[in-house]
Amino acid sequence: MKIALAQINPTVGDFTGNTNRILEYAARAAEQGADLAVFPELAVCGYPPADFLEKSAFVARACEAIDEIAAWTANQPAGPGRPAILVGSVMPDHSPVGKRVRNVAVLLSAGKVAFVQQKKLLPFYDVFDEQRYFEPAASQSLTEIAGQPIAITVCEDAWNDKGFWPRQLYPDDPVDALMRQWQAQSAALDGHPRLILNISASPFNQGKPQVRQRMLAAIAERHNAFVLMVNQVGGNDGLVFDGSSLMLAPSGEVIARAACFAEDLVLVDVASSVPSAPAPCDDIAQVWRALVLGTRDYVRKCGFSKVLVGLSGGIDSALVAAIAVDALGADNVVGIGMPTEYSSLGSISDARRLAKNLGIRFELFPIHDIFAQFQKVLDPLFSGTPFGLAEENLQPRIRGTLLMALSNKFGALVLTTGNKSEMSVGYCTLYGDMVGALAVIGDVYKTRVYELSHYVNRGREIIPQSTLEKAPSAELRPGQRDTDSLPPYDVLDPILEAYVERYLSAEQIAEEQNVEVALVRSVLRLVEQSEYKRQQAAPVLKVTQKSFGTGRRFPIAVKVQV
Repeated sequence: MKIALAQINPTVGDFTGNTNRILEYAARAAEQGADLAVFPELAVCGYPPADFLEKSAFVARACEAIDEIAAWTANQPAGPGRPAILVGSVMPDHSPVGKRVRNVAVLLSAGKVAFVQQKKLLPFYDVFDEQRYFEPAASQSLTEIAGQPIAITVCEDAWNDKGFWPRQLYPDDPVDALMRQWQAQSAALDGHPRLILNISASPFNQGKPQVRQRMLAAIAERHNAFVLMVNQVGGNDGLVFDGSSLMLAPSGEVIARAACFAEDLVLVDVASSVPSAPAPCDDIAQVWRALVLGTRDYVRKCGFSKVLVGLSGGIDSALVAAIAVDALGADNVVGIGMPTEYSSLGSISDARRLAKNLGIRFELFPIHDIFAQFQKVLDPLFSGTPFGLAEENLQPRIRGTLLMALSNKFGALVLTTGNKSEMSVGYCTLYGDMVGALAVIGDVYKTRVYELSHYVNRGREIIPQSTLEKAPSAELRPGQRDTDSLPPYDVLDPILEAYVERYLSAEQIAEEQNVEVALVRSVLRLVEQSEYKRQQAAPVLKVTQKSFGTGRRFPIAVKVQV
C-alpha cells in the first residue's frame, strides 16, 4: 500500500486556500501512484481555530470544503493513482447534549465520506484548550483502505501511551483500544501488517521533535505496528509547527521522514519499506528555522510583506533583523537607528555595519532634540527630582512612537526585539521597546540569543564581532550596564528557566543552581511584578516548553510569596 504523507501549511479560516493546497498535494500524490494521501489535523480549517469554532458559519464552511475535496476523489480516473484522502477537519456534533463540534479525521473516497474518526483525547494544558470546543469521541473503530485494515488516530490520541509516559493524563488510550480491536479480529486480519495513522497539529518547542519520535517508536514497538504521523507545518500566531512527519517500522526504526519547517510530500510503501530517512537538523538549527518560519508566516498571513526593526547596535535587535531577512528577504526589512546622547558611537557604527552585512536599508533618526523637548515640557513637575526611571523610559517610548508612525505611513509591521530574560524580569518598557506586532525572540533567553547569533555567523560575519563582545546595555543613562540591575545572564537564565518553565520554588532553584536563595527570591519577585507588562506584550513565537502568552496564565493583581 502506497501512502503519501502530505505535510502542508494551512492558514486558519482560509478554506479556499487550504482546500486548493490539499487538492494540489493530492494530485501530486496521485501522480506518484499513491493509494492514500494523508493530511494534518484540522488541515481544512487550519489549527488552532479557537473561538471561530463557536461560529456556525465557520463549521458549515468546513463541511462545504470537505464536500469539495470528496468530489475531487470522484473525478479521478479509476485504478492506480486514484488516492483516497484522509484529512483533518471540524464537523458539527448533532447530539442533544455536549459540545456542538467534533475534531475529526475524515476519509474521502469515490466522491463521498467513507469513514469518520472522531478525536477522543482533547488536550487542555499549555497552549491547548480543546475541551473548550470539542465533544470527545465516545468510541473509535478500525477502518479499511484499499483492502488494508488501518487504525486512525488524531494527534493527542497517540500521546497517552502507558509504556512511554510515567504519568498518563487520561484514563483511556485510544491506540491501545484500537489494537485490542485488532487482536479481537486477528483471524480476519491475518496477513495484514498492523498500521497506525496519526494526523497531527503538534507545535514545536526545543526537544519536541525528538520526544515525538521516541514516543511513536515506543508505540510501534509495543504494538508491533507500522506508525505513520503527518504533522502540520507553518506558523499561526505564536505557534510554530515543525512538520517532521514520520513513518516508523514495528522495530521503532524511522523509515521515512519529511522535512522540518517546510512543506513536503513523502511517498512510502508499507509493503516494501526500506529505511531512507534523512537525519533531523540539530537543536540550534531547529530553533533558528522555527523563528524564521514563525516570522514569515505571521507577517504574510496577517497580510503584510515588510517589517521595521529598531536597530540599537545591540545583539538582540541584530538577531531579530537577521531572522527577518532570512524570513522575508532583505528588500522587505528596514532598520531604524534612533540614538540619544547616551548611545555610544560604537553602537551606531555596529548598527550601520549590521545593516550593510544584511543588505537592508538603514535610516538614522537621532532623538536628542525630541528627548530634550519632552524633558522641557515635564520640567515644571520633574524639577528638583533626580534623573531616573521616568527619564530612561521616555527614550524607548519616543522610539516606539516613531516606529509606529513609520509603520502606519508605510504599511510595515514593527518587530519587537526584547528577549525572554528581559520579559521575564520586566527589563523592558511598556509602549516603548515593547511596541510592535510580534515578539520574535520573546521566548529566547539572552544566553540563547548569543548561541543563535553565533549560528548566524557560521558562514561569514553578519552580526559584527563587536556587537557579540560588548557588555549588554540599554544605553539609557551614562555608563549603564544590564548587570547594574540584574545578575549576569549565565546566572539569571537558569534561574528563570527553572521558575518560568518548571515552576520550581526559590529553595529548589537555589539548591539546584548552587546560588544564594536571597538572589533567587530577588529574581522571582521581578518575575511576579512584571506580569502586567507581559499581558500587554506582542504575541511571542513559542520555541520553549513554556512561553509567555496563552500557554502560561497568571493573574496580575496578586500577592505572592517567593
